[in-house]
Amino acid sequence: MRLFLAVILCKALRFIGGLIGKGSSLPGQFALKVCPDALGRVRLPAHIIAVTGSNGKTSTVEMIAAILTASGKRVVYNKEGSNQIEGVATLILSNCTLGGRVKGDVLLLESDERYARHTFQWFHPTHFVITNLYRDQLTRNGHPEWVYDAVKAAIHPDTTLVLNADDPLVSCFARGHDPDKVKWFGLDECSVSTKEHHGVYHDGARCPVCKGRMEYSCYHYAHIGHYACPHCGHRRHDADFSVTALDLEGGTLTINGETRISLAFKSIYNVYNILAAWSVCALAGADKGTMAGVINNYILKNGRMITFTLGKHHGTLLTSKHENSVAYDTNLAYIAATGKPCTVLVIVDAISRKYFTGETSWLWDIDFDRLNAPHIGRVMLYGKYCNDLAVRFKYSQVPADKIDMGGDIREAAALLADHGDEDVYVVTCFSDRDKLLEHVARR
Repeated sequence: MRLFLAVILCKALRFIGGLIGKGSSLPGQFALKVCPDALGRVRLPAHIIAVTGSNGKTSTVEMIAAILTASGKRVVYNKEGSNQIEGVATLILSNCTLGGRVKGDVLLLESDERYARHTFQWFHPTHFVITNLYRDQLTRNGHPEWVYDAVKAAIHPDTTLVLNADDPLVSCFARGHDPDKVKWFGLDECSVSTKEHHGVYHDGARCPVCKGRMEYSCYHYAHIGHYACPHCGHRRHDADFSVTALDLEGGTLTINGETRISLAFKSIYNVYNILAAWSVCALAGADKGTMAGVINNYILKNGRMITFTLGKHHGTLLTSKHENSVAYDTNLAYIAATGKPCTVLVIVDAISRKYFTGETSWLWDIDFDRLNAPHIGRVMLYGKYCNDLAVRFKYSQVPADKIDMGGDIREAAALLADHGDEDVYVVTCFSDRDKLLEHVARR
């Protein structure tokens, strides 16, 4: 009876929330008060896929859902990205029959890395994709190794792990797990690989197992690459699913030497998200033809990359995750690689969506030197924290005469609308994204 009441309550609150554009977690929160063990009572589909990690969760989940839907599966997943236990409860209970059976062939969950252990105390995924672990929202998460411990507590022995072989910390999840239940994805050394590390800091300098100095044969970005510890033997595992050729400039990649994919978004992040989605969908039974057909030139619908028009400018908004310098670095690298004359607008108007804080030390972890490129004519710093940005840029290699600064985002939009016709790239976070988009015409 408690489960029945929880399902009814969740469905009712979800319906009301849908009418007002809210309600991704509140219905589950109230339903769990009625039946705290509701997630342990429902009947779940045969395939339960979870995705967690510092970056790429939402994009990877979206692509997995698209592939499996095209494969004829009924996929239940959290489109809103509400990924803590209350949001997961809303998703599951609102998609249940009144008898407590989830109406789908696949339950697909984006899971917050800190709270996965709470969600999966009631059930466990059949497949658990772990994308990466970086410095991320340090006010909330502390060190990546603390986040590793939180995720580790959520892993069940019967779960098949789908791990990023190129991340030395993520690869540690395989330690003590049944080798037959671990699958790996990663990039071969390719056109984006470098022999030297690039970035403000190097979180892969030390082995996560023994803390000895790590050796890399190549880096793909940040601390992601091909590594080996000469002290304890911790090293990159051979990948079951590999990008064997990559041409970011031309916008193509090849998976396992046979399937060529065209990229709508020429970012190394997108490459890893595609490979993660491909890997778990292949394990779930999707055929290569269907996967390639869906992913080829796939354009994400989650707002991570938005094109717009402002005056005579063609614009691209690249959403970065605040308090996550790697997210910023990859978007800055994307802009630096375009080679076409452009203006870059950096907006920091809010710091954290979860905490009231003005802590901006993470700005110093971002490699803004990437914007010191001949084709970038102007860098505009706007938002409430424009002064913090300006101080950070004083210590960058970007020439001072290229930098403009102002507080009001409307002012930045007006200036761009009235002057010039070069491409514009906007780098900002989820919280600040719509503050600019309300002044532009979406394309």
